Amino acid sequence: MADVPKPIAKPGPSGDVAAFLEQLAKAPAVRKAGPKGRLIFALDATMSRQPTWDSAGVLQSEMFEAAAGAGGLAIQLVSFRGIGEFDVRPWTEASADLKRAMSGYACRGGFTQIGRLLRHVEAEARRGGVQALVFIGDAFEEDADKVVVAAGKLGLAGTPAFVFQEGRDKRVAAVFQEIARVTRGAYGRFDAGSAAALRDLLRAVAVYASGGRKALELEARARGGAALLLTRQLGA
Repeated sequence: MADVPKPIAKPGPSGDVAAFLEQLAKAPAVRKAGPKGRLIFALDATMSRQPTWDSAGVLQSEMFEAAAGAGGLAIQLVSFRGIGEFDVRPWTEASADLKRAMSGYACRGGFTQIGRLLRHVEAEARRGGVQALVFIGDAFEEDADKVVVAAGKLGLAGTPAFVFQEGRDKRVAAVFQEIARVTRGAYGRFDAGSAAALRDLLRAVAVYASGGRKALELEARARGGAALLLTRQLGA
């Protein structure tokens, strides 16, 4: 494997969300792009995640609920596992569809396909716009330089990646942080606090993607939180 790029230092989980919102406010994709915002949830379903898959599934379901509950946000579920298996589900606004898809998954041995994932998201972004990528994984078994190049192209397409790492492998963390950096996204740990941190974030993205600045300002006055922070960043 090629040398892992040196990551940019990141703050803790709350700082990750703040940094993500700040970069999202500057990214070309964060604008009124049509009636629906679009977000891709991507999951590593290779065998290394098997020991924690059931418990992680509960958290992943909560994240789906948070995203679907934001309103005006279409979600596409993508996963990879096995020998070259790469599953792309139809766009949906229903968390029940995402949960049904998840219930049919089982981890299978194989290599990670993060580069392929990034190329898929870039294609979707150029075709119809994608406001954010959320990726959850615990391993990295690819050429780091090639994957970072793919991440850079995704960044140029205007889609920030919000990358969650399950576990504490430092080599994996370095690559995940670099993917987040070059896409102008953020990196965080995948743990019990992830769903709560994302709830306001996804709602703010959805409101802005579907209704523009005015809708976000109304949301900020009503709820504060991430919507208020995003509004301030837009005004900076």
